[in-house]
Amino acid sequence: MNEPKIFSVTELTTTIKNVLEQRYSFIRVAGEVTNLRKPGSGHCYFTLKDNHAQIKTVLFKTQQRYLEKQPQNGQMIICQGRISVYEPRGDYQLIVDTIDFHGAGALQLAFEQLKVKLDGEGLFDRESKKKLPLFPRHITLVTSPTGAAVHDFITIALKRLPQIRLSIFPVKVQGETAAKEIQQAIIDINHHLETDIIVLTRGGGSIEDLWAFNDEQLARTIHHSTIPIVSAVGHEIDFTIADFAADLRAPTPSGCAEMLVPDRSGLSARVLELSQRICHSITSRLEHYQGQLSLYGQQLTGATRPLDSLTLRLDHISENLEHAITALINTSSARLREQSNQLKRNDPALSLRSLKQNIHEIRHRLYLAEKRLLMEKEQAFAKACDLLDAVSPLATMARGYAIA
Repeated sequence: MNEPKIFSVTELTTTIKNVLEQRYSFIRVAGEVTNLRKPGSGHCYFTLKDNHAQIKTVLFKTQQRYLEKQPQNGQMIICQGRISVYEPRGDYQLIVDTIDFHGAGALQLAFEQLKVKLDGEGLFDRESKKKLPLFPRHITLVTSPTGAAVHDFITIALKRLPQIRLSIFPVKVQGETAAKEIQQAIIDINHHLETDIIVLTRGGGSIEDLWAFNDEQLARTIHHSTIPIVSAVGHEIDFTIADFAADLRAPTPSGCAEMLVPDRSGLSARVLELSQRICHSITSRLEHYQGQLSLYGQQLTGATRPLDSLTLRLDHISENLEHAITALINTSSARLREQSNQLKRNDPALSLRSLKQNIHEIRHRLYLAEKRLLMEKEQAFAKACDLLDAVSPLATMARGYAIA
């Protein structure tokens, strides 16, 4: 039986060194700079880390002259270089050739790390999202007052519903202080302003331009807001941490206005459609009852003469009822038209509630009219039957008389 080879420490370390240095002779690593030190030799030593691991890094003095600037603690950078093993201590480290300070890769890494962190805490859970009002009266925009985004939103919102109230809370949307200004604006609005929805918006740009909306504290403030918040930042392809923390994400500022503000013409068309459906329902019921009345009349036509007067009376009642219901329908239709016109002039939510109440009253009155009609018909029919029995030959024979 062959026993496994016994390595010396030097042999094992040399083997590991050869494997790592051959396999990772050219590599790019993204992370955050920490533990930066620069001794008298001029070489730069620091640690490159992320949330779960770290690696020692060396930037020799001869390579530093090719950099646009020196690395600093807390920076997100991308290092390009090779893996090396320092045999006396058995440490492996990254030997850096160049550093990318402004690459989108570093920012994208920071974005993904923060996204995973906040998602793990439940900040993006669907269950925590607040419902947006169907008919908002007041919308507050947190944005730059001079940007194209606010102009697009206001133009479309007022076109769809001129009665909508819009407020602008001016903030910087780009730069070092932008995130804190936006965060403070949300806090101030929650404490001092009565509004239905807060909209965070700005136009498109690079990941650096939109970076203020990837701030961790801003995301937490959005999550804890008692007022629903909609994020409409950048173009449809742009995503920020604010998008995930907000109660709703809109693809663009103009698309946000279309999502939040109801279209007045659409509301009017809906009211008209409901009015037509109600009138159709009432007409169908009337035709049904008129058919029943006609059937009763045909059945009574072949009866004896004493029933003729009852038939005439039924026709008279039917005619009066038809006139009464027709008048009621005309009145109801006029009210519906008036309510529709008022809806165009007044607040849609209030007008809709009033219209629903009127419809309920009309239905109730129709129900009472139908019930009263049926009772009268039943009573008239019972009297007709009694009179028919009184003059019937069969009734005479039942009393013991014979008909000669």
